[in-house]
Order: sequence, then structure tokens, then C-alpha cells
Amino acid sequence: MSEKILLITGASSDIGVKLITEIDKEYDFIIAHHNSDDGKLKEIKKNLGEKLILIKGNFKDEEATYEFVEKIKQTEKIPNHILHLPAGKCENMKFSKITWNKFQDDIDIAVRSLVIILNAFLPIMAKNKYGKVVVMLTSYTTNIPPKYLASYVTSKYALLGLVKALSNEYADKGIRINGISPSMIETKFLENIPELIIKQNAINSPTGSNLKVEDVVPTIKFLLSDGANSITGQNIAITNGNIM
Repeated sequence: MSEKILLITGASSDIGVKLITEIDKEYDFIIAHHNSDDGKLKEIKKNLGEKLILIKGNFKDEEATYEFVEKIKQTEKIPNHILHLPAGKCENMKFSKITWNKFQDDIDIAVRSLVIILNAFLPIMAKNKYGKVVVMLTSYTTNIPPKYLASYVTSKYALLGLVKALSNEYADKGIRINGISPSMIETKFLENIPELIIKQNAINSPTGSNLKVEDVVPTIKFLLSDGANSITGQNIAITNGNIM
């Protein structure tokens, strides 16, 4: 392996931005996917220069997702580490009010995008006998999920199935594929969730608070590191004191 190259999908998220600022010295190049919000990434790029490669991609659109992969190939910087963060916005909604289009959007953004990306890059990792993939799931995959999040929870369980299947298929090829399942993290991702629900979730936690970004990033860094070479196919819960 000549270069360490990290691809972060959903890199403009609070977690993506925080991780880049903490892990940049460990990689030769970081490819940061974004869709519409790239302001913070551009600020980071002022310091990192050519090491940080910003590539736009709309994962709701299948053709645009394939185009995103092609843009990566054109850079000739093929990732051997991948962190997958994208998800459709969380919204509390009764199942009877959720249309199939909402389910489809959540699946396209989170699941189809990862399938297309891994189809492109896992064979290269396998040839090189080295690779790390970390997928953002949710603590709802480790316990009883709450009401009114059916489409979000469904997409996360689909991702969990992909993690389990591929981790077994690629284990003998030096590739480690894991998921992390945090409980509620206070980020801009929750902007469509009522404040009362966010506060109640914190009250119900043994620590009396929700997770912060800095509570989650260390686990991601570890799973991307060589220290996790013996860990694969796991769904690691980060639950702020809750026992799953």
C-alpha cells in the first residue's frame, strides 16, 4: 500500500467535519463528499490544500451517484478507507403518513449510494489485501426503535445487513467492515426533530445528556486504524450509558 486515502461520504456533516480536523495527518489524501453544504469543508481546505479533495454528489439521483464515483476515479486517488455517513433527514411521522417515496429517498441516500461506491472500490481493496469501511448506523438497530421513524430505521437496518454480509465475504481479503450505532447525537441532523423529544431523550439517558460529536469520533478513528485489524462485522453501540 503506497498511500492512505480516506473517502468520507456525508463529509459536510458535523461528524465528518470534526473527523477531518482530527485525522488529516494520518492520511495522504482525504476525499470529502458533499451535496449542497460545503462551507466548512472549504474553510478546512484552506489549511489542508490539495490533501483535501472536495467532490459533490447527489445520492438521491442514481446517475449522479455513478458520476460521483467516476469523479473519484478521475482523481486517481482510490480510497482504501471509507466512512459512510449519509442519511435522509430524521422526521417524526406516523407510518400511515409516510409515502413510499420517503422510504425510497432514505434507501437511495444511505444504502444505494454505499452499494455503488463499494462495488467500485472493494474489488481494488481486495486486490491489495487491505481496506477499512465504517458505516454509520443507529442505536435503534441494537434495541427497540422509537415510534414514528419507520423509513429512517428501515434504511439503517438495510445498511446493517450490508455490513454483515460484506464483512464475511471480504474478511479473508484483508478488508474490515464495521458499523457504529450511536444513540441521539446533538447535531444539525436533528433540526426536524421537535426540541421536546431531544430534551426528553437526554433526560432518559443515564448520563442526563445526549451524545456530542466528540463522543463518537474516537470510535470511528479507531475502527479506521490498524488497531482494528482484528475487528470486522461488528455493530458497535455508543449509547451514553444506556445498556442495549
